[in-house]
Amino acid sequence: MNWDKAIHDFKSYLKIEKSLSENSIEAYIHDVSHLGRFCNSQSTPLSPEQVSMNDIETFLAYLHDFDINPRSQARIISGIKAFYFFLELNDWISENPTILISTPRLDKKLPTILSVEEIDDLIRAVDVSKPDGHRNRAMLETLYSCGLRVSELVELKLNQLYFDEGFIKVIGKGNKERLVPISERAINEIQFYFEQTRNTQKIQRGYENYVFLNKNGKKLTRVMVFIIIKRLAEQIGLQKEISPHTFRHSFATHLVEGGADLRAVQQMLGHESIITTEIYTHIDKTYLKQVIQDYHPRS
Repeated sequence: MNWDKAIHDFKSYLKIEKSLSENSIEAYIHDVSHLGRFCNSQSTPLSPEQVSMNDIETFLAYLHDFDINPRSQARIISGIKAFYFFLELNDWISENPTILISTPRLDKKLPTILSVEEIDDLIRAVDVSKPDGHRNRAMLETLYSCGLRVSELVELKLNQLYFDEGFIKVIGKGNKERLVPISERAINEIQFYFEQTRNTQKIQRGYENYVFLNKNGKKLTRVMVFIIIKRLAEQIGLQKEISPHTFRHSFATHLVEGGADLRAVQQMLGHESIITTEIYTHIDKTYLKQVIQDYHPRS
């Protein structure tokens, strides 16, 4: 078995059987391909089934020599472990070389949180006189109001908006759907963006259903959202390293600090839990909406 075929089949497994997002699949394939290139570069190239635990440890030492940080090493090890679990599952190897491989110890890093005032400052910094201004305001309000991942934001479609009911439908990791309450303020910003920009914009074929579009009429990219937020942070002199995910962390933190039920917050974030999934899937939608109204600063 060569690396190309093994990685191709692993990719199909991640997509079809594990239902992972394209971004997650890309990360797994990138890390396993890194191991494949390393094994092929040896004086005697190694196929996937020939790799031993010693070979894996040599590869990890090679990563360490290149100053790849422990967090990235841990991610790569996780990808390689998943790959060899897949090979073992299909009886393509008799012994899994990653069983005794441990991941580096990671210090728990607390996420950066923005205060309500800092979020307001960022949103106020958006120049609505520019063509993308109303879109950017709507985008930031949606990130904070709903606690979305950036991938969920850029993939948000018109048929997922239920403004009359005060909800949006979010397609999260593993294509899992969840309903998330959306604040009146975010609804108003989105509708204003539609009226001022999107409704008169020339939209490229195939992108008609996406909520947030770039100037070329295609869906906004994750990278562009990062850039927009970084520029706004620099503009207001914010002394924090932030990203789109910072709005998600802030959303959850502000709810919990306000006294919201942790289970409801977890449901809205779409997180997996050690507690039974049933506890979260059966939380009443009306209660979720009430949690937002009672505890979220935007309500």
